[in-house]
Amino acid sequence: MSQRLPPHPTLSTDEVRGEGKKCSLVVLASGRGSNFAALVGAQQGGELAIDIRALLSDKRTAPALLLAENAGIAAVALRPRDYPDRLSFDRALFARAAEFSPDLIVLAGYMRIIDSAVVNEWHGRMINIHPSLLPKYPGLDTHARALGAGDSVHVHFVTAELDGGPVIAQVELPVLAGDTPDALASRLIALEHRLLIATVDLIAQRRVALVDGRIRFDGKALASPLRLDAKGRLNQAQPQEPTSPDPLPRR
Repeated sequence: MSQRLPPHPTLSTDEVRGEGKKCSLVVLASGRGSNFAALVGAQQGGELAIDIRALLSDKRTAPALLLAENAGIAAVALRPRDYPDRLSFDRALFARAAEFSPDLIVLAGYMRIIDSAVVNEWHGRMINIHPSLLPKYPGLDTHARALGAGDSVHVHFVTAELDGGPVIAQVELPVLAGDTPDALASRLIALEHRLLIATVDLIAQRRVALVDGRIRFDGKALASPLRLDAKGRLNQAQPQEPTSPDPLPRR
């Protein structure tokens, strides 16, 4: 049985990285790994000051593993059926993740629910990208359930509540006439990549952190999720200007 890992310190905006030190990542994925590939491309292109140390998966046939190998990144797969229960598997998988000493764990298309005991050990150091307007559509099959209401992608810190962690950033996409779940997902994937890259960039710069259950952005509490603009940058939502009352009629 895997031993319980010691708690990991929460990333803090007060931390100062050494000159040239990069934020180290471990990425978890269950499928093709398009978001993982986007992070690798941003790292290789110098867009992100990160060090992706490993790709972990719960599926030995996941295409993401081959992407990692081709990029010279460690690729590790464990099979859930080799463990007696979910907690045992999660402890084993995250013990492997801990071997790479990551500053941050990114769930990028990882399709298993993680036991709350393991989630709590990585509090403030694990994020998830989710293709829906949470908390309206938590879980799976989100594109199908979002039809008729609009869709979005958001990145949130992972907590014990399923898809219920504080939302860091999001981008919305309207549903067009004739959209299908597949069409919606296809249009949304490019936004997913940009949103994840921009969010990881802020965390790598220590500009975003989870402190006492609240997200802090540049040292201040974040009142609402950051929004992705047309240039791929994250900005705070601008408060609406108050509506001026109609002038009193002259007598």
